[in-house]
Amino acid sequence: MDMNRSTIRSTTGLTRQLGRGAALAAALLLSACASQKAPATADVAVSRNAVDNAVQAGAADLAPAEITAARAKMMRANEALASKDYKLARELAMQAQADAQLAQSKAASAKATAASNALNEDLRVLRQEVDRANSQ
Repeated sequence: MDMNRSTIRSTTGLTRQLGRGAALAAALLLSACASQKAPATADVAVSRNAVDNAVQAGAADLAPAEITAARAKMMRANEALASKDYKLARELAMQAQADAQLAQSKAASAKATAASNALNEDLRVLRQEVDRANSQ
């Protein structure tokens, strides 16, 4: 009889420990899901801002392929976020941010090149006028 009670007590204790372990595992799993959601949501927001900045910098006209790729990846990131695929949402958001930054850099480069070309043309015209004035 003592053996049976001892066995029952140890089994009951083991069951309690397993129950606590399962509850702890479930809590950790839920917190892991929640912890993935926050960074994914933040990454999507940062990427959206990067796309907006690139558009304001003129990327739609000066780097259309790159800004189109960034927008497409942003749409896919939002879809992944909505379907709670946080890992994919985060990856796509980071890719969209990189594409947007590339588009913004290309737009800035194109503007700088255009400004440089305009300055060079102004200098060429000025030299012609100086040469003509000196030759008279």
